[in-house]
Amino acid sequence: MNISIKRSNNDEVQIYNVELENTTLLAVLNYIKTKIDPTLTYSHGCRSGVCGSCAVRVNGREQLMCEYKPKDGDVIEPIRNTRVIRDLVVDTAFVERFNQAGEAWIGSAREENISVEEMERIETQSDCILCTSCFSACPVYAVNPDFIGPFALTRVWRYVNDPREGDSSAKIAAVQTNGIWDCTLCGECVPVCPQGIAPKQDISMLRTKSAMAGYSDPNMSFGGGLDFGSPMF
Repeated sequence: MNISIKRSNNDEVQIYNVELENTTLLAVLNYIKTKIDPTLTYSHGCRSGVCGSCAVRVNGREQLMCEYKPKDGDVIEPIRNTRVIRDLVVDTAFVERFNQAGEAWIGSAREENISVEEMERIETQSDCILCTSCFSACPVYAVNPDFIGPFALTRVWRYVNDPREGDSSAKIAAVQTNGIWDCTLCGECVPVCPQGIAPKQDISMLRTKSAMAGYSDPNMSFGGGLDFGSPMF
């Protein structure tokens, strides 16, 4: 099986022949590093699809190395829209920066008895592992590197819906700039999420919540005929 890996040295693609079958991409990379090329650099943690640290792009689609089963001819690249440190390792410091921009946490907490139904309402969004796959798949960063991003916005929606949040108005205000209205609702973030989260849907709900709070799409004043969910570019 031949596996092509994009190396950070002049963006060259290096081909490795690996005699392994029915195993994960992480196992293949471990084999390459220990048996063929000790200079290959990549990142991983839990090895069970929980920590999200091993996200890469395989044939142009985001995958977790510890879950993906490689096949002959696969091309492996680092995730997009961020700085490559070396080979498949990227700088993920932006994760915290975007979470802060969106105030993706409990703000004015209050004591509240939470029902099973209320917990189920935010359970899916709580499963986000910050693997940054949706960030990598998002086309908005090509024109706006300050976009808060699908993973942060889906977490904002989770906390807006948390009954323990005493006042969600600050969170709604925080996502008006470089946030919900910058999203094109293209849906590229949805199929790449390993946790089955649909950021597009969460962003749409944040738009509805924002409209109820008196906010509106700033692009509407320029677009004239754009409907509520239309792409902005």
